[in-house]
Amino acid sequence: MSFDNANNFVKKSSIHVANINRALKNIKLDVRANFIQVENNGIIISTNKVADSLDLQIIKNYIKSTCSIKADQM
Repeated sequence: MSFDNANNFVKKSSIHVANINRALKNIKLDVRANFIQVENNGIIISTNKVADSLDLQIIKNYIKSTCSIKADQM
């Protein structure tokens, strides 16, 4: 993810956190996103507990669909 895309994503972080949490809750997962921040090489999403592979896949799919990111860019 480019730095500009990451900054644009974080500008609407409250909306994205709510949407990620809704997606996780809809499939009855216990993990919840707390906040999003920008780092040098992308974004970091903090969760309330350690996320497993299914949790990470849901979050990754949300980011891909929201930012129109190709798989090789993540």
